[in-house]
Amino acid sequence: MSLEAKRATTTIPIVFAHVNDPIGVGLVPSLAHPGGNVTGLSAQGLDLIAKRLELLKELLHSPLHVAYLGNPDEPYSPVYLREAHRAGGVLGLKEVFSLEARAQSNFDAVFATLAARHPNALLVEPNSLNVGNSRPISEFALAHRLPTMHGLRGFVDAGGLISYGPEMSAQFKRLAVYVDKILKGAKPADLPVEQPTKFELVINLKTAKALGLTIPPSLRGRADEVIQ
Repeated sequence: MSLEAKRATTTIPIVFAHVNDPIGVGLVPSLAHPGGNVTGLSAQGLDLIAKRLELLKELLHSPLHVAYLGNPDEPYSPVYLREAHRAGGVLGLKEVFSLEARAQSNFDAVFATLAARHPNALLVEPNSLNVGNSRPISEFALAHRLPTMHGLRGFVDAGGLISYGPEMSAQFKRLAVYVDKILKGAKPADLPVEQPTKFELVINLKTAKALGLTIPPSLRGRADEVIQ
């Protein structure tokens, strides 16, 4: 949506929020100097993949075979997948393999592959297609006793197991600050793209119990919210 807005105008100010890779998707040439009529807030997604895998390892302990559910049509998705492979190697995971959902019609095949390969965990890319299918993903994972890790807490609200990512309420407050500055005369070109500074760890304890998992006290104690 942000790219479509950028293509539509070079003069009307555009402020985006929670974009995974503003440079990679072509919204801005630089975070520090966005130039043009576009600026906003980055999701800092690439930097968080290793942390999400680390949390899964802390939670599950056993040798991890992790499935990564992405959408190659998203410009940042191949970069995220490469980072998941790199981080998995550093963390000593047994395997990180990719699953692709480019359209709604792909999810049946994704679920069939998951059922056949039996990974220990599923890392779900926070793209718009996955967000729109958060409930079916969570329902499948629960039925197949598959722990899931997410970048957005909305997945956990829909029944996913755990999420770690930017605190959205803080991002939207900052978004209002950017809009206010522009309305007062600031130019988007002069407003650096801001990266998140507040992150939240959310755990769905109901889902954990349904999966037969015990959340380690050290992990539960660090959670910003536990859904009972």
